[in-house]
Amino acid sequence: MAMGKGKLSKTLIWVLMGLLFVGLAGFGATSLTGSARSVATVGDEEITTDAYVLALRNEINAFAAQAGRTIPISEAQSLGLDRQVLAQLVTARALDNEAGKIGLSVGDEVVAEQLLQVPSFQGADGSFNREAYRFALRNQGLSEAEFEERLRDDTARTILQSALVSGNALPDTYVDTLLAYTGETRDFTWARLTGSDLQTGLPEPSEAELQAYYNENIQNYTLPELRDITYAWITPEMIVDTVEVDETALRAAYDERAAEFNLPERRLVERLVFSDDAAASAALERLSGDLTFEALVTERGLTLADVDMGDVTRDTLGDAAEAVFSASTGDVVGPLPSNLGPALYRVNAVLDAQSTSFEDARADLRGELALDRARRVIETMAQTMDDDMAAGATLEELAQASDVELGQIDWFPGADGEIAAYDAFREAAAELNEGDFPEIMQLGDGGVFAMRLNGIQPPAPQPLDAVIDQVRQGWDTRAQTEQLMLRAEDVVADLSDGATFEALGLTPTQESGLGRNAQITDLPPTLLETVFQMEQGTARAVAGTGEVFVLRLDGISEVDRDSTDIAMLAQALQDQAAGSVAEDLFRAFAIDAQQRAGVQVNQSAINAVHAYIQ
Repeated sequence: MAMGKGKLSKTLIWVLMGLLFVGLAGFGATSLTGSARSVATVGDEEITTDAYVLALRNEINAFAAQAGRTIPISEAQSLGLDRQVLAQLVTARALDNEAGKIGLSVGDEVVAEQLLQVPSFQGADGSFNREAYRFALRNQGLSEAEFEERLRDDTARTILQSALVSGNALPDTYVDTLLAYTGETRDFTWARLTGSDLQTGLPEPSEAELQAYYNENIQNYTLPELRDITYAWITPEMIVDTVEVDETALRAAYDERAAEFNLPERRLVERLVFSDDAAASAALERLSGDLTFEALVTERGLTLADVDMGDVTRDTLGDAAEAVFSASTGDVVGPLPSNLGPALYRVNAVLDAQSTSFEDARADLRGELALDRARRVIETMAQTMDDDMAAGATLEELAQASDVELGQIDWFPGADGEIAAYDAFREAAAELNEGDFPEIMQLGDGGVFAMRLNGIQPPAPQPLDAVIDQVRQGWDTRAQTEQLMLRAEDVVADLSDGATFEALGLTPTQESGLGRNAQITDLPPTLLETVFQMEQGTARAVAGTGEVFVLRLDGISEVDRDSTDIAMLAQALQDQAAGSVAEDLFRAFAIDAQQRAGVQVNQSAINAVHAYIQ
């Protein structure tokens, strides 16, 4: 039967088909020999070798364009591109087979209409051009009959797909429920109970109670996996004092940076440019009244950052230099010339000339040059150390024969200080294995190190005696929280009976208009969750760590459906849900269509295609 074009975008359909990565393990594989013309069959439909070659090449080329390099077929296979392409073609042919079974097709008029809309088939005047049509098909290795048949199948398939995924809308109850969850807000009052609110002190724990608490929270007193690492390292700072820098080098460095050590007089200046002298003069006259320079800049649609020149020298200002450098801080002078036209200049600060003598700069120069030379010394040492270790030298022997320092660390993720403060060391320590050959690695500041893993100590609990103070503190905190919860129960009862926070001797804090995702500083995350579980006018207590929070829910604000933001959220939720349903329907139908049609894969033909593409 003839039907019009489907309304659903083909791009969406192929995205959905891409999600249908059906495993080929369940397909009935055959072993065809000779020059097979198809790589698979789905029911009565074939996936021709040419179609597979074209689709696979297009997928590889698209991935290569994204990666910015050529993608060989071996890499494409490791990425699963070949399986993805075959899965898409199998899905398409399964739908073609289904369309054929139910007699779904389109007439010649629809095919002709589709041809007229293809830009590649149009001439210079925008109308269909048969020569352009034939030329484009010839470049693709297709005949007119083959292409038109494909177009007919594509159109019928799109109609079938549109029937599956179009018009899927969930009931309003679904969106309303989500909006109520995300959009409702709460008004509530809370107060904090601490140890000072207890009328009695905490009991003294017995040894048995401390032992029980220790056992219940053993994870808090367990040391992480420790890596016993011996390392040899050297940094520029370790040898900088031993590096000699001669006077000639210091003098040369000073001369090279003369402009840095001898700064001319400068001004911090803002410049506002005008179209001509008359406009600039009129603006200057207005500044003599109540108009400020800031207001004038804003009036021009600019900000102070737009007109700021920073610190400038006489050479920077050219012909405007004399007037600007003669002005005092806060003065506005002009009109004066600039490379953009007549301008007003405001002087914000006067920076006197600065001159640093060679003697004053000597210490800084020596430190910088010494560090630079220390890095070069270490670079040379690193090669020698690498050669020595390759010849069998141990880290201990390296330390005895050179300036490198030997150290040991029980390293774990989170360890810090000295060499463990370096990212390069932490990354290497995490990947180090027993038996790894020590090698020279860079620290990032010019230093180097080598390391050896002596052993790994698995996570182990610390003895109770070693952590008794922490255990006692933890026990006290828990006991205080439990007693505060008992006190809070009385407070909650009084609040529910109508008492005020103030009457109960508490300092209340009011919160209003808070949603589920609101953040409240210094309060437990469970507090807001509890608020949204409460009924208006009720009170509850929420345990913290050594403290308790008493809550009273004052008000519930429903979702404002007239809000623009809520309306946009509702539409987004509706679209997302409809898209999810459409995707599930399409996936289920396509899988069922494949299973009912039966899929036969010619692996030999596929292997031949891969060899051909190589």
